[in-house]
Amino acid sequence: MAGLLVPSLETIRRTVAIELAYTMKRLGVLERMPGNPVGVGFRPLGDGAVALRAKHLPVPSFNSIVGLRAGHEGRIDELLAWYAEAGAKPNMPMVPALFTPELGRALARHGFEPRSFHSSLIGASVPPAPPLPPNTTIDVVSSADLMEAFLDAYVAGWEIGAALHEQFKANVRPWRHEPGWTLYVARRNGEPAASAILYVADRAGYLADASTAPAHRRHGLQSALLARRIADAHAANVDFCCSGANYLSQSERNMLRAGLQLQFVRTIWSRD
Repeated sequence: MAGLLVPSLETIRRTVAIELAYTMKRLGVLERMPGNPVGVGFRPLGDGAVALRAKHLPVPSFNSIVGLRAGHEGRIDELLAWYAEAGAKPNMPMVPALFTPELGRALARHGFEPRSFHSSLIGASVPPAPPLPPNTTIDVVSSADLMEAFLDAYVAGWEIGAALHEQFKANVRPWRHEPGWTLYVARRNGEPAASAILYVADRAGYLADASTAPAHRRHGLQSALLARRIADAHAANVDFCCSGANYLSQSERNMLRAGLQLQFVRTIWSRD
């Protein structure tokens, strides 16, 4: 497909669905660890909505109710009790096409309020790719050695503390074998410098988890990784690519420059 993609309720629902599927796969890797040490849990709500919980990992996207919509107002008490029993704090990402005033009033009664915003971006064409930055290479992670380079770039890009590196890397190594996932590592001057993931399912491509090590930022690595993943996704015959970023962040600007367009802005509801 080429040209501007006109947003629709169908593309919004498909976007929410692939994002949720990717996050559930990430949590599923942790859940399969012996004894489920992170305390991963899922609570399906119907209509494609799922409550996600990670008792010992307070990452907002891992403790959220995704796809909440009209008709779910009566489930909020039950869901909050489910999080409370694990000592977890949920947030509620609200998608404009699925949000209703009744749902907003129900969240407000429970002390939730809108506190941040997250953009959804989408594209149905393959823009011309910029040339790779000087002294830069991009590899698909297809071997154990490349996986280690990916992990080095990932922990540096997300600025994960050194004391957590070994355990984090052990948790993440199974990603290389997840169906539908393609992992990428960018090297600059021979050093692992940036990482990114493409997830393809149901004829959609999700551009996920991109990061660049601080020492290698502002050298065009994310733009290069975006262009590579968009091209690879369309080569896999997707209808569109999508991704997300904090509203007006550098990541969002990179995606707009790469040819994606703003689809909608989520409101993230949370409470103290």
